[in-house]
Amino acid sequence: MQTITIILNDAPYGSERSYNGLRTAIALQKKDTQVNVFLIADSVYCGLGDQSTPEGYYNIGRMIRGVTTRGKIGSCGACMDARGLSNLQLIKGVHRSSMAELADWVLSSDKVITF
Repeated sequence: MQTITIILNDAPYGSERSYNGLRTAIALQKKDTQVNVFLIADSVYCGLGDQSTPEGYYNIGRMIRGVTTRGKIGSCGACMDARGLSNLQLIKGVHRSSMAELADWVLSSDKVITF
């Protein structure tokens, strides 16, 4: 089984980069691929619970929950601290992570994709 790490950089809403990165993660999981998603910079907001969006609009929180059922999602701890976010605000299945863990994921991955 291939392992692919996806690194997200953008906030959950305002651009569609994180949305497209998560769409890619979901599509890859359907191909029997191990997917790791690392949230860095403003994408750490993607891992926050209780996201409310208008009906008919994509919801990053729901997408994150879907990815966590079969993949790993790490949120950069330094980026969380810089934005005043706590571990308690994270969606179940998203864990506080570090650059050291990202480095391990990159080294053990067959491919790395950034959004």
